Amino acid sequence: MSLIQSAKMNGHDPCAYLKDVLTRLPTHPNNRIEELLPHCWQPDAAA
Repeated sequence: MSLIQSAKMNGHDPCAYLKDVLTRLPTHPNNRIEELLPHCWQPDAAA
């Protein structure tokens, strides 16, 4: 629930945010995981 609320507070569509993050997560580098947090997240330009 807090990820959804954080996404809303940062002006993101929560559904789009979660879909994108869950799609990226398996291949995203562990040392760059903060890029997937709502306050840093940018939608994938290819999507």
